[in-house]
Amino acid sequence: MRLRNALTVFGLVATIALTGCTTTTDTQQAEATTAKIFTDSYGSVTDAGYALPAIPINKVNKKFHRQIVAYSTKEKPGTIVVNTRERFLYYVLPNGKAVRYGIGVGKQGFAWQGEAYIAWKQEWPTWHPPKEMAARKPDVAQYVENGMGPGLRNPLGARALYLFNEKGQDTLFRLHGTPEWASIGTAASSGCIRLMNQDIIDLYSRVRPGKGAKVVVQQ
Repeated sequence: MRLRNALTVFGLVATIALTGCTTTTDTQQAEATTAKIFTDSYGSVTDAGYALPAIPINKVNKKFHRQIVAYSTKEKPGTIVVNTRERFLYYVLPNGKAVRYGIGVGKQGFAWQGEAYIAWKQEWPTWHPPKEMAARKPDVAQYVENGMGPGLRNPLGARALYLFNEKGQDTLFRLHGTPEWASIGTAASSGCIRLMNQDIIDLYSRVRPGKGAKVVVQQ
């Protein structure tokens, strides 16, 4: 009888110990997932017939590499939060996490803040510079009406997400790719938010256009 009780107690202790190990492992795995960084996702890729070159990602500050981070916010999953001061774009995930991307932002005087939504998105978009830009840069005036066709040199890169305001009007601001990977982390654009092409392709795949695709731009 004593032997049977001893075996029962031993079995309970072993079960508790095993359960404890499993919990620790699950926690460690969750933390590892939270801290996942996608530094190996910037190689060359063929997309829609275009051969995107590899990005020398070792030359880009590691904090601007795409990664999953812990992120506390009241915004719903699927919301995009752009922090222009820190040069980060967050795509909100469930359970207090987000995908964080490094970005390039607008030059001083061309910055924008507020709320909008992504009304539509486009792969390998045509670029139509606004007339105000053409007035400052006559060399782009030829693209105002007919636009610059898609390609590796197109300023919008591999993807573009178009921001509209609550009245359904085009804000003329975009989240888009760029071939100028060295501009990530800087204030270089004329107001739009730029991501490395490999990153905008990833973000594009996560976004479903519509009023629910909320974008919050913070200064």
